[in-house]
Amino acid sequence: MPKIITLPGDGIGPEVTAAAVQVLREVAPDVTTEEHLIGGIAYDREGQPFPDSTRAALKDADAVLLGTVGGAQDSDWNKLERKLRPESGLLALRQALGCYANLRPVRVQPGLEHLSPLKAELARGVDILIVRELLGGVYFDQDRKIEGSSAYNTMRYTTPEVERVARVAFESAQQRGGRLTSVDKANVLEVSELWRRDVQALHDRQYPGVQLNHEYVDSVAMLIVSDPSRYDVIVTENLFGDILSDLAAVIPGSLGLMPSASLGDGPGLYEPIHGSAPDIAGQGIANPAAAIMSVGMLLRHSLHRNDAADRVDHAVSLALRSHPSRDLGGQADTATFTRAVMDALSVPVG
Repeated sequence: MPKIITLPGDGIGPEVTAAAVQVLREVAPDVTTEEHLIGGIAYDREGQPFPDSTRAALKDADAVLLGTVGGAQDSDWNKLERKLRPESGLLALRQALGCYANLRPVRVQPGLEHLSPLKAELARGVDILIVRELLGGVYFDQDRKIEGSSAYNTMRYTTPEVERVARVAFESAQQRGGRLTSVDKANVLEVSELWRRDVQALHDRQYPGVQLNHEYVDSVAMLIVSDPSRYDVIVTENLFGDILSDLAAVIPGSLGLMPSASLGDGPGLYEPIHGSAPDIAGQGIANPAAAIMSVGMLLRHSLHRNDAADRVDHAVSLALRSHPSRDLGGQADTATFTRAVMDALSVPVG
């Protein structure tokens, strides 16, 4: 019997997670769920953003479903020393799970092209998968310091770190359109030279059937919003992936349409990429679509139930058109949208 650990977290996290769990239980009634603390609420109750009790619970999990962490910019949580802030709990969670590959699909739903800030003809048919390295680079390297009026951080990668995330990207491309774009800054950074060399070598050894292209990050930042259909799968390091995936997230029209999966050595971690939105928390108006679509990714990647995942994705697509949420120009609140998804689960896929 699969066991899913749920970490609702802060802000609107509990609301969207509850909606996602409702859908999960409908399509996979044999799954059990167990709720634990993460983020700011964990600090308030346990004194740590990633408590030992949560860490221990992960050992028996088949997957982890996360809500959101953090508060407003002026929150007392942001005045804590860095290791006690909610976001540090998230980084520690990723490390504990060994999640080195973050998958962020960027898909414009058919019929909802008008929601994109791009022209409809540019947004139509966009379907990109961004694979971001998640445990290395400048965010995790310990060679960092503030010294008086100067400071430094270090970006570092090894060949094994590059190859393991590139392998996820190549295999994803094989299952999609067969095209992979590796993003770096090899004309300036030595670490990017290593990245490019290792991705190319892995391609030549194991994935010659995938069409591989290397592009600079500044060029991709322009092209991903001016010609997004040129991309199928994108793979890049942690910092570049953070920026590019948030940039690409505007294409569908709302962060509420952006799920994610983080995969690696242990249970997969699934979460919507939107923030905790403390300004609307508790009002029942948050869009749960990304959290529900994250359940679809959980079913696909961790439980290997593709049929159930297809049902969830199809139901969300139908609900977005029939009951759009407020961030999409509609009137549906969290409960209304969730009911629309539940109703649409009975509609045959295809």
